[in-house]
Amino acid sequence: MIRGLPEEEFFASGHRACAGCGAPIAIRHILKAAGKNTIVVQATGCMEVVSSPYPQTAWEIPWIHAAFETAASTASGVWRALKMQGRENINVVAFGGDGATYDIGFGAISGAFERGENFLYVCNENGAYMNTGIQRSSATPFGASATTTPAGKKIPGKREFKKPVPFIMAAHGAPYVATATVADPNDIFNKAKKGLETKGPCYLEVFSPCPTGWHSDSAKSIEIARLAVETRIYPLFEIINGRVKITRDVPEPKPVEEYLKTQGRFKHLGSEDIKTIQQRVNETWEKLKKMEESGCKY
Repeated sequence: MIRGLPEEEFFASGHRACAGCGAPIAIRHILKAAGKNTIVVQATGCMEVVSSPYPQTAWEIPWIHAAFETAASTASGVWRALKMQGRENINVVAFGGDGATYDIGFGAISGAFERGENFLYVCNENGAYMNTGIQRSSATPFGASATTTPAGKKIPGKREFKKPVPFIMAAHGAPYVATATVADPNDIFNKAKKGLETKGPCYLEVFSPCPTGWHSDSAKSIEIARLAVETRIYPLFEIINGRVKITRDVPEPKPVEEYLKTQGRFKHLGSEDIKTIQQRVNETWEKLKKMEESGCKY
């Protein structure tokens, strides 16, 4: 139990997630913020599979399984039905992995945010299509080896950088967008609470290590998530009505190599690729700082 957070649980223990999986930590604390007066829509993916093997379920609140690409559109329908019934005090939370969010379900999310639907969309971001075989997604980081971008002699892993989905959601006019990691449950709770209390479509992305796909030590998932922040690989910020606010400053970052060496998916990287990643991280951080300092709307 994390001090200061509600004791009641809405995502039960005993589910079948892999040891060290970050996603259940995120779900557990987001639902603590949402409370029992909540309906969850879950896209196809790891969390759907491990939490609902019939006739068992880990969900202690109403839960709907949606297709890989339709979590946002299903959440839209749930919210509109509740509105027709005059029950707009019920929270609607949609969950999807980065496959269901960044790629396959992106059109439905974009449509829901353009229409201004009132729900919180949560992406458990683990950097690949883990449920179907660790294929690369547009959230897979540069240089990472995946089953569809395997590291070889000619092509050392994925050659593209991650899609900036939080900023794309902000550009849709979302009133609240935030990033968090499973290393800080209180931060997840507080940001989920803000998203749920803000009227309109809100987006929360939680960095969720996957030992199976990342070839990392299952006992070090929290340490790896913490390193992602300390190296600036994964900045923590909010975008409130278009204005960027960094929520965890990192004035003296650790080298990105400290993060990369914790995972087998990066073991093939040479000095030039590591240098490229470090440069990109530095540039992204400076861009964030300038946006925060200028105060201009995104």
